[in-house]
Amino acid sequence: MTAQDELRLLPWSGPEGKPCYLSTDNAAGYVSRLADNIEAVQLGTAAELLEVASESLADEHAEPIELRRLGHALTGALKDVLRVAVSRGHLLTAGEPHRI
Repeated sequence: MTAQDELRLLPWSGPEGKPCYLSTDNAAGYVSRLADNIEAVQLGTAAELLEVASESLADEHAEPIELRRLGHALTGALKDVLRVAVSRGHLLTAGEPHRI
């Protein structure tokens, strides 16, 4: 178990789309590192999509189908980012003191 008996929400889903959790006290373990790497990729993808979205929305001639595809991609990226935020926020709450 983790030091605080807390489970880490992983950045992927299990069978039937259910959340996956990790119980470990080794933040340097294989699954922890894999989750960290996947979260980094997800956050990077979201940042890239945000840049594309800003450019596309500024383009008066953007095709509706392109904007629709972008909306779908942004929705997926937002789900990933929220999952990372929940996971990391939970870890912060469980393992770090609050500082002002």
